[in-house]
Amino acid sequence: MLDINALIQTIAIAAIPVIFAITLHEVAHGYVARYFGDPTAWQQGRITLNPLPNIDPVGTVLIPLAVLLVSAGNFVFGYTNVPVDYTRLRQPKKDMLWVAVAGPAANLVMACFWALMFKLSWYLTDFFAVPLARMGEVGIKINCLFMVLNLLPLLPLDGGRIAVSLLPNRLAWQVARIEPWGFPILLLLLFTGILGSILNPLVLFSASAIETIFGLY
Repeated sequence: MLDINALIQTIAIAAIPVIFAITLHEVAHGYVARYFGDPTAWQQGRITLNPLPNIDPVGTVLIPLAVLLVSAGNFVFGYTNVPVDYTRLRQPKKDMLWVAVAGPAANLVMACFWALMFKLSWYLTDFFAVPLARMGEVGIKINCLFMVLNLLPLLPLDGGRIAVSLLPNRLAWQVARIEPWGFPILLLLLFTGILGSILNPLVLFSASAIETIFGLY
């Protein structure tokens, strides 16, 4: 049975880590795309640490809440609209690799940031320490989840773009043809439980590695 009070608490604690995990992931794409020749996100004012310009009501709010409800607080997924025009990159196929890697790399940095916040909670009074510690735990897990999820070799996920960048042209073109079916395939994997069986061990390993490095347990 779904515990509504526990779910509300989870949403309240998870809101900030989830919003930043989604928006800064996309901002990183836009920043690196600008470096390699595509100023689209910069021209639209989307390359900013302020998450508000990049919050999409559906992708950043409704979908994460819906997935959180369906999974009883165990899984979350979302997106925002920071545009990248790969055709404007100086070397589209080659530079696509770095643009794609930037998102998961941003999640790795944020996971480390939340590990530091968790450690900071040890030195605060209980009034601040408990929510900050819980937020730190969620921040580590959420960012590891987004990092691992986006590295799956399925377009339009970052892992798919990395694969297209690295594969020979003929194979890359064949992989790129799958992109319109990427999200339906992802949803099918999610609701059949296959996605969870793939992601859970990898997310657990990543989170445990970060916690060990920062001496959290």
